[in-house]
Amino acid sequence: MRALRRRDRSGEMPLIHHLRELRRRLTIAAVAWLIATAVTWQFYDPIFRFLKRPLVTALVHSHRHDVVLAMAGVAEPFTLQLQVVAIAAVIAVSPIWLFQLWGFISPGLHRRERLWTWVFVSVSVPLFLGGVVLAYMLLPQALRLLFGFTPVGVSNIIPVATYITFVTRMFLVFGLAFLLPVVVVVIHSAGLISAVTLRSWWRQILVGALLFAAVATPTSDPINMLLLAVPMMVITFAAIGVCSLRERRKRPSESAVLSDDEASHLS
Repeated sequence: MRALRRRDRSGEMPLIHHLRELRRRLTIAAVAWLIATAVTWQFYDPIFRFLKRPLVTALVHSHRHDVVLAMAGVAEPFTLQLQVVAIAAVIAVSPIWLFQLWGFISPGLHRRERLWTWVFVSVSVPLFLGGVVLAYMLLPQALRLLFGFTPVGVSNIIPVATYITFVTRMFLVFGLAFLLPVVVVVIHSAGLISAVTLRSWWRQILVGALLFAAVATPTSDPINMLLLAVPMMVITFAAIGVCSLRERRKRPSESAVLSDDEASHLS
């Protein structure tokens, strides 16, 4: 496999090697996901109860009796189980697919920066899971607010697959949103942007986080929006701080002799 990562003296890999590396890492992630799917299949009932709990909490707190989960179709119970265990497997193997993602990106970085792959993965997994946990905590409030728009005298019959899709979207949106700081550090490590430029974008970052939270959260409640926007701002500015520190540490050594597979700092 070392041949797949071999570079020429300009620090580049041929396109065919990139494609082979991508195929290898996708295969590893897919196999891990299939194994996790087989394992989570055995725990379908507790997983489904866990996903249903925010709905039950929302209905209890709002004292609603007009919302019902329903299935329409003979095969829907089976497809629902496939959907639930597939989602659980994606979250369970997040350390593996995140490692494969950064492992694929790392050949494009300099030799020293590729050593940060393990650091990126160790930070990415807690951030992704933290976003999922935050989404789970906000679900009861979001559901309670949305159900409040149901007209009087009308029952809200929700297909189970629709509810699971809604929950999944919340998990993925919040989880991926919390990975933004890692993306910022990776782009900076690749020399595509400087810390000075990142710091000058602080207004755009604030507005972007608020807009993203407004779109991502399924309610118009400003409290729920801020519960997503504020953590995004904090961890993004923390990532910019990390970029600034790394830049300061690299400046004294910029005049040193660089090896063939390293490039000078571009900022």
